[in-house]
Amino acid sequence: MKYSEAKQGRVFVIRLEDGDILHEAVESFARQKGIRGAALIAVGGADAGSRLIVGPREGRAKPIVPMEIVLEDVYEITGTGTLFPDKNGKPVLHMHIAGGRKDQNRIGCVRRGVKVWHVMEIVLFELIENSARRMEDSQTGFELLNP
Repeated sequence: MKYSEAKQGRVFVIRLEDGDILHEAVESFARQKGIRGAALIAVGGADAGSRLIVGPREGRAKPIVPMEIVLEDVYEITGTGTLFPDKNGKPVLHMHIAGGRKDQNRIGCVRRGVKVWHVMEIVLFELIENSARRMEDSQTGFELLNP
């Protein structure tokens, strides 16, 4: 386990609008407001065509091959995530959502592009006095949080 301590800064209540791409909108907002770190919650709708990363093709195989699903219709979603800068200081959102439609559920990471259906509400809790960054891990190829 690796960890660091942070303090809570500002809290933002955000409404994304129809057609916004979730991770792009949040990362742009973070750049505009000078947010280095944050924890986020989300609730709203994901539109048809949204893409989710849903895990590696084979558990512990190397290289890691991600899988992707495309939502075939609108899904109600809830999500949680973190935002920290990469090695160049650019804020990067890591958020997973769970969505439902009728009796179908979809869960995954939003990095491939979740398109907002009409509205999505975000509460962003800024984390300050912390120097955590996402750094590339040579073993996985992921940009892992380095607290």
